[in-house]
Amino acid sequence: MYKTIQAEKLTENAIKLISRDWMLISACTVKEDEDGSLITGRPNIMTASWGGVGFLWNKPTATIYLRPSRYTKEIIDSSDTFALNILPQKYKTALDYCGCHSGRDEDKFRAAKLNCLYMNETPYVKEARIVIFCRKLYAQEFDPNCFTDEKICNQNYKKNDFHTMYIGEITKVVIDEHASK
Repeated sequence: MYKTIQAEKLTENAIKLISRDWMLISACTVKEDEDGSLITGRPNIMTASWGGVGFLWNKPTATIYLRPSRYTKEIIDSSDTFALNILPQKYKTALDYCGCHSGRDEDKFRAAKLNCLYMNETPYVKEARIVIFCRKLYAQEFDPNCFTDEKICNQNYKKNDFHTMYIGEITKVVIDEHASK
C-alpha cells in the first residue's frame, strides 16, 4: 500500500536510485475527445539510469534525458506528465527487458510482466517501491556547442543523437513502506 510523502522527505540516495538501481520512466499520450473527456493512449515504460532530482524555480523537480530514437520521447513530447518508478531489485530482469525493447513494437508492461496503474492520467508501475509523479515544465535538446568538455560530447554522441533534457515539477511522491529494496 502506498503512502504519500513530500518530495523533500525522500531520504534515499538519488544518485544510487537512478544510476545503480535504475528507474522506469512511464508515460502515455492523453487526448481530448469531442465531448471533452480525456482519452489515454497505450502506456509505455522505459528503463533509464540518467536523471536527477533537485530544486529549481522554487519547486521540487526531476530531470530525465531521452535520446531522439526512443519511443518514450515521442510520448513525453506529446504529454504533460510522466512518472519515475523505482522497483525492488527482484525486478532487475524486467528493468533489463524494458531497456532493450521498444514500446513501438509491443506492450512492455505486459511483456515485462508488470502491472500498470494510473494516478489521474499518468501511468505508473504497481510493483514500484517509489513513484515520483512529474508535470513537464521544460524540454531542450543538448547543443553540441555548449559542451565545455569535448571528450564528454565525443564519447557519448558519436551518432549526433543528442538527448533532450526534460525538467518536471514533482507533483507527488508515493512510497511502498513494505516493499523490499
